[in-house]
Amino acid sequence: MALLLLFVIVLHLVTLAMLFIATMEKSWWAWGDIETSDLWHKCMFDNVTETWLCSSTSESDWLQAVQALMILGVVFSSISFLIFLGQLFTMSKGGLFYLTGLSQIGAGLSVFAAALIFTFLHQEILQDTRELTLGHFGYCFIMAWACVPLLMLSGVLYVHLRKRA
Repeated sequence: MALLLLFVIVLHLVTLAMLFIATMEKSWWAWGDIETSDLWHKCMFDNVTETWLCSSTSESDWLQAVQALMILGVVFSSISFLIFLGQLFTMSKGGLFYLTGLSQIGAGLSVFAAALIFTFLHQEILQDTRELTLGHFGYCFIMAWACVPLLMLSGVLYVHLRKRA
């Protein structure tokens, strides 16, 4: 049981770190190694100074929805971990971690919605940028999609986890 508890804690922390990186890092859409776009900025690599030059992305309703849902996912997952720690020390023996699991599943559903919106509406979200056929989804977008099943798995494990000691 202690091994399962350790596994769930490590899974939660790894997923939370991945979720935070996917929300804040600079690669939801990439045009090779010279230009990227994320939820917050559009960046170009300047060969002369060998630095990234970034500007704010153009605001659209869909981009704001993706931003809000990703932040909501981070908040739900963070709150879920804090609830778990509180329940771990205050819950009576034999209790289930329902609230923690439901919060983690809520995080998974919000990240799923954000990634789904970006998947189907990336042309509209990236409207001011250059030719989209020359670009591809970046690693943060892929990381967001990878977080969805991990968050759901973590939530289901929490729902079935009983406090033993």
